[in-house]
Amino acid sequence: MKKIRVAVIGFAHMHIQSLVKAFFQLGNKIEWVACCDIKPQHPSLSEKPSTRAYNLKAVTDLTGMIAIYDDYTRLLDACPLDLAIVCCENAFHGRVVSDLLARGIHVVVEKPMATSVTEALAMAAAAKQGGAILAVNWPSTWTPGIRLAHKLVSEGIIGDVFKFTYRNSDSQGPFSYGENLTDEEKSTQWWYHAASGGGAFWDYCCYGACLSSWFLSSPVRAAYGLRANFASPYGDAEDYGTITARFDHAVALIEGSWTTVNRGVPSGPVVFGLKGTLVTDGNTVSVFDKRHSTTPSAVYQADPLPEDRDTIAKEFISHLEKGTPLHPTLDLTVNLNAMMILDTGYRSSVSGKLEVSPGIHYAPGNL
Repeated sequence: MKKIRVAVIGFAHMHIQSLVKAFFQLGNKIEWVACCDIKPQHPSLSEKPSTRAYNLKAVTDLTGMIAIYDDYTRLLDACPLDLAIVCCENAFHGRVVSDLLARGIHVVVEKPMATSVTEALAMAAAAKQGGAILAVNWPSTWTPGIRLAHKLVSEGIIGDVFKFTYRNSDSQGPFSYGENLTDEEKSTQWWYHAASGGGAFWDYCCYGACLSSWFLSSPVRAAYGLRANFASPYGDAEDYGTITARFDHAVALIEGSWTTVNRGVPSGPVVFGLKGTLVTDGNTVSVFDKRHSTTPSAVYQADPLPEDRDTIAKEFISHLEKGTPLHPTLDLTVNLNAMMILDTGYRSSVSGKLEVSPGIHYAPGNL
């Protein structure tokens, strides 16, 4: 059996640890070749958990990789690769991922796909040019309850959908899970700087953008976005963001927050149809189809995902080896539509006005 030669590029996002662990669990299918971080705009003052130095050490300790490059182009020139796992700053996705794809190297990149539609379309074009596959990893993809909610909505259980809502769960920022960074240390982390693609908008509003694209199956037409900073004075990025997105026959209300002690209500998706409302709460999906009732008419429990396709690693390798379709949320169509929402919402947050979608609808073969 031919091993898949894998490199890791970028250690800015702490999700690199779970991504690499998922591929590491495939055992002898994977050959860990080399890794490289991308030079940050703001050098970190900390090596505490979830910082880039910590992430790099965790990955090299796990995989045993000893080839560590300081320039990813040198790595690419020196090492034949099949796949790269990319977790650099959000703002660098466009350049790094496009370079990899154009060389014919498959890529798994952490969400969001990019920080502009222009970058996302360049990535899609590079995938076509290089004949390579791009998958965008979303932790929400591996939540059975969300998949069950989509199935029920698609079956028409609440009728025609006119509103989709999603907000992230409890979060007080990327370093609120016991890392104990000082304020000075936080100020050097890319998460808090807009030019690096930091902020709650790209970190959390992207989930609602992806899921609304999948659930509503139509391109966004216009959006209003808002960004604010309530409790993160470490840089110029926001710690709170919202998008109101207009589709042909529905609206999506998306919220991303680094300032939420407790979510209070289910994060969702909560989907409103002409015949009822569907509420997703973890792996429990409830349907309400009677006015003024606080008791659901039906409650469904999601089954576990298929064991052979329950991680990004298993899903991607199955696609490479067997040609099984990637989950729609990992694929280009949904992610390019999600980028339309994010791009339009971000532009609106800058202009203070309703902004119209770029109106470029990706279809395979049309680039």
